[in-house]
Amino acid sequence: MLATGLGIAAANHGHRVLFATATEWVTRLTDAHRAGRLPQELTRLRRYGLIIVDEVGYLPFEQDAANLFFQLVSSRYEHASLILTSNLPFSGWGGVFGDQAVAAAMIDRVVHHADVLTLKGASYRLRNRGIDTLPSIRTQDAAD
Repeated sequence: MLATGLGIAAANHGHRVLFATATEWVTRLTDAHRAGRLPQELTRLRRYGLIIVDEVGYLPFEQDAANLFFQLVSSRYEHASLILTSNLPFSGWGGVFGDQAVAAAMIDRVVHHADVLTLKGASYRLRNRGIDTLPSIRTQDAAD
């Protein structure tokens, strides 16, 4: 919700904004790579002031997908804004991207010049449903 709200606010202020899930971004980049136009696609995407990538870490990436996603992050680094949402701490990104070195390089670019927000608490989607917390949150809190 927060990323969507920021995207809407940016668009209302005249910025070009794109929003998709991490899986959708990888599919888009894979298609461009297969067509031999990945560099052109990354250049085109840099024209957008803000790209929002939702659900980073919900599904693990295969090595080729992780490399393509890294290229998206890297191509925007110090050129344009990027919002990433994830249910994982950065320490879990190595498992998502299948390679600690790729994850570390990506995190390095993501957090440089960034504001990192960590949200805790009940899910907005679960309000008024009688569910206080999600199982993963309870497990993590119990370990703290």
